[in-house]
Amino acid sequence: MRLGNAIEVNHVTKCFKVYLDKGRTLKEKILFQNRRKYEKRTVLNDISFCVKRGEAVGLIGQNGCGKSTTLKLLTRIMYPDSGTIEMDGRVSSLIELGAGFHPDMSGRQNIYINASIFGLTRKEIDARLNDIIAFSELEEFIDNPVRTYSSGMYMRLAFSVAINVDADILLIDEILAVGDANFQSKCFQKMFELKKRGITIVLVSHDLQSIEKICDRSIWIDGGEIREEGLPFHVNNKYLKYMERKSDKDSSEESFYTKPNALTIDSKLESWGNKKVYFKEVYLRNYHGNSSENDIINSESELVIELVLGVNINVEKCMIGIGINYNMGNMIFGTNTDLEQVQVPNIRDFKKVLFCIPHIHLIEGDYSLHASITDGKTDIYDWYPIIKTFHINNEQKFVGTVFLTHNWKFE
Repeated sequence: MRLGNAIEVNHVTKCFKVYLDKGRTLKEKILFQNRRKYEKRTVLNDISFCVKRGEAVGLIGQNGCGKSTTLKLLTRIMYPDSGTIEMDGRVSSLIELGAGFHPDMSGRQNIYINASIFGLTRKEIDARLNDIIAFSELEEFIDNPVRTYSSGMYMRLAFSVAINVDADILLIDEILAVGDANFQSKCFQKMFELKKRGITIVLVSHDLQSIEKICDRSIWIDGGEIREEGLPFHVNNKYLKYMERKSDKDSSEESFYTKPNALTIDSKLESWGNKKVYFKEVYLRNYHGNSSENDIINSESELVIELVLGVNINVEKCMIGIGINYNMGNMIFGTNTDLEQVQVPNIRDFKKVLFCIPHIHLIEGDYSLHASITDGKTDIYDWYPIIKTFHINNEQKFVGTVFLTHNWKFE
């Protein structure tokens, strides 16, 4: 294993036998041999990648491409048909949250059971018990049987156990949407804390904004092969563009809406979506409505991002997303109306979205703004990876924070 690497995946292939109608008993296997016919499917085909110690890597791709299979191979839940996987350090996996929980035992008892699965001793669990309970926010329910828990409470307890194992490598599969908005925010804070401590993270998710926030690198898996890897901002955009083209082929309705002529948005900027609702204009202003001169903004001043919408057809639901990238690449801030549980009016009742930041505490440099409007699920109305660029002027060289205080307005 190379010095500095935490994970090395070398030429790994994994196939599965998919039986059409497999006989279950010995009698069925003898009398109905036709039922033993199967189709061999290659889920991963000769993939190779490395993850450096302390690096966070996101695995992206459409359903069935092999992301979760890769993670299960890393956890040794299953083994490759060919190739090798080497890992250096204690591994904690957040793949099946709550695996090993006993419904009739209390939350406290299940903490001991679940943590022991991760390899902790009784003494180590005792030392972490209060932190696990406090993080889960289940103090008053911790001695109740977990069968009385809601699904959200169940997942919060399992997540709290998994992230308090003090592992060297953390493997995560689509579980960051745990609990309510406040708890999700706390989970993200914990992920940033683990990353800062040098924990190696491999994250599988369809939430590309989460990957851009947490990960240093994205690996796009398509049809069991690695199609692209690099900075999350660039790889994720290529993946979304590919999915849009694929969707256009499958849907005649999608291709009906053409990109409208942008007014203040540069027509050369890359965007995608079916344009049922689209971004027509974008401005950077202050609270008094005055535009920023040459898109130069002083740090610690107020900023209003004004997005003017155009509508080709009324839609039932809109989710609006805003993101800020530093130096045209790394995402430093991102949010959306669903994550914050902001009630978006019917599209017929507003035409402007105002994203108001009282103090834009950012270091001096060049930034880009990306914006999206979707139905919150699979329907992308309009999405710009870069819709506006601006410069932060910081005379005091204030370092600041990327967790920007803000509020939404609709006019």
